[in-house]
Amino acid sequence: AEALNAVVEKDVVYGEIEGRDLLLDLYLPNERERPTPVIFWIHGGAWRAGNKNSIGPARGAVDAGFAVASVGYRLSGEARFPAAIEDCKAAVRFVRSHASQWQLDPERFGVWGSSAGGHLAALVGVTSGSGAFEEELGVPHQASAVQAVCDWFGPTDFSLMDTHAIPGSRIIHDAPDSPESMFVGGPIQDSPYRERVRQANPIAYVSADDPPFLIVHGDRDLLVAHPQSEILHEALRKASVPSELILSKGAGHGLRGGEPDWRSLVDQSVAFFRRELTLETGETE
Repeated sequence: AEALNAVVEKDVVYGEIEGRDLLLDLYLPNERERPTPVIFWIHGGAWRAGNKNSIGPARGAVDAGFAVASVGYRLSGEARFPAAIEDCKAAVRFVRSHASQWQLDPERFGVWGSSAGGHLAALVGVTSGSGAFEEELGVPHQASAVQAVCDWFGPTDFSLMDTHAIPGSRIIHDAPDSPESMFVGGPIQDSPYRERVRQANPIAYVSADDPPFLIVHGDRDLLVAHPQSEILHEALRKASVPSELILSKGAGHGLRGGEPDWRSLVDQSVAFFRRELTLETGETE
């Protein structure tokens, strides 16, 4: 892989909880317009694995001149929902409060994630300005709003994941040890966990003032079936939120092996952020 044309600030502390530092990595492109728009990358890993050390497709955003903040968040083995989303929103507030220090544009924030990270990215987007999941973690009294969301194959309504599963799917989402059950703390179809499933569903928060969405999913995804993205897309459209859904034909979980192919989907995602986070739209804040 070619060298990254960016300065990376590793392990920036964006908050602290119970004596534990919450960390993000900040990628600042060497050649960039100032102040620079920021894309928050939220990694996948079923909410129980993965880390901030790889930015996956968001590398394309760095190459395009965006700053990227790769967010580390508490995984389900350490803390249940809503810890992960509270952490992600705290990271947004922190970076906004320090925007001038890094010559970042606090009015042009995007969020991008894949799989479990796509779910968290969608939640960040739909709760922009709603006050939901705003713990006094990190920097309070800062907006956690974002101006664009790219959700790569994230789950939405956990309670429908087994219903939506396509032939060949290998995972029982209703099982007590499924990623979704571990995330909310117990079997997703049982009370009181059903209520947490409802609270964790981005669709529950959709409103007309949400930022634009680009949703990308493979139609052969055996871990998170594509109807999970379709129902979010429909809810956004119904609320008059700009939303585009790209289904990659033949692609599995991770968007490999389909058409459009992975590289094209990265390019389209970066183009979406370029469009939504440029200064040319004449937006008013």
